[in-house]
Amino acid sequence: MKKIEAIIRKTKFDDVKEALHKAGIEFFTFWDVRGKGNAHEGRIYRGVAYDTSTIERILISIYCRDKFLKPTIDAIMESAKTGEIGDGKIFVSDIEDSYRIRTGEEGDKSLYNPGGE
Repeated sequence: MKKIEAIIRKTKFDDVKEALHKAGIEFFTFWDVRGKGNAHEGRIYRGVAYDTSTIERILISIYCRDKFLKPTIDAIMESAKTGEIGDGKIFVSDIEDSYRIRTGEEGDKSLYNPGGE
């Protein structure tokens, strides 16, 4: 099992959500986040300087079986890409185990419904 975390542009969230659904990802969590990268830029509005170097992004967290790792990463890469600096990052971690609280199922079985495979 794997945990995939992706930090993407807010403007690409709907595209990524649709691509994940097509890749067979039925559930994921997401948060609005802010980050600071190497780009330093400021804007002046009505004579007041504003620091715009913090960037609004979406952090997506997905837990999936190993067989869904590559299709999930491909879906995010293709749908989140603009070709410009700041498109985001994807991180992959190993997950030791998981449990479905309702049924007590463990491991891969806890991540999917057998009828919906």
